[in-house]
Amino acid sequence: MVRKADGFQSEKIVVLPPYILNEIILHPLISPLFITDIGYYPRAMNHFRERKEGCDSHILIYCIGGEGTVTIDQKQPLRLTERTMVILPAGIPHCYGADLNDPWSIFWFHLSGDASAAFLHSLNLLDNPMQLSAGDEEKFVTLFHQCYDILLTKPYSIPHHVHVSQTVRYLLSLLGLNPSRKQEERQQQYIEQAIQYMREQLAQSLTLEELTTHTQVSKQHLNALFKLSTGFAPIDYYHRMKIQRAAQLLDLTELSIKEICHSLGFKDPYYFSRMFKKIIGVSPSRYRSQLKG
Repeated sequence: MVRKADGFQSEKIVVLPPYILNEIILHPLISPLFITDIGYYPRAMNHFRERKEGCDSHILIYCIGGEGTVTIDQKQPLRLTERTMVILPAGIPHCYGADLNDPWSIFWFHLSGDASAAFLHSLNLLDNPMQLSAGDEEKFVTLFHQCYDILLTKPYSIPHHVHVSQTVRYLLSLLGLNPSRKQEERQQQYIEQAIQYMREQLAQSLTLEELTTHTQVSKQHLNALFKLSTGFAPIDYYHRMKIQRAAQLLDLTELSIKEICHSLGFKDPYYFSRMFKKIIGVSPSRYRSQLKG
């Protein structure tokens, strides 16, 4: 087998030169997250790459057709087929290559920056293959070409690099919110169902037991889902929704603080005021007196 890393008919590739990268890494808006290399390999026969020490940047590979294999840190090889994507983490040994009989066509880019690892981890994008829908693929390809075209034609323009940095953040955020992973989709449905019920019960006093009865999810599982998705336990999140609504009423109505307190199911105005100050940072009366807009 003849293996090669590049040189494919109709390929597209842009690699930023060092003098541009040196300027990028000093820019406060670009340095947290930026593309260093980007390309498209169609029908990449014999494409193969192995990095025993890993790469100094994260590598996104999106297969738009054909097949290929990705191995990360000597783990079980991952099979990439049409509309499948994976991101290889920086600094981890890996190898990848096209299938012999049906070689892949791939979009790819290298992602670097001070915040790149944290950004990808927060969206749970590292190591996990992802299947995109036809609609998501269309969005991905459109945003990819925006980045590629700018880096090809305006590599010397710092304002354009700012735009590319923001575009790739948006692209990755869309991928991170992709609902096609069935388990995550079900989990998100539980959370959305619970939040909708909370919204309907803002004038009441909702308990965790009532919430779990409505969602038909155990207390432990609902707690874990909420903390993972929102950072808060369910009832804590419910109280924050109440306080957010209280702030809106303070801004938009002439209702007294006591009236707002009772309209949101709080029986004790002092308890309401303490919770408001804990969450918002100031008392309800101080909040209402502040100029906004």
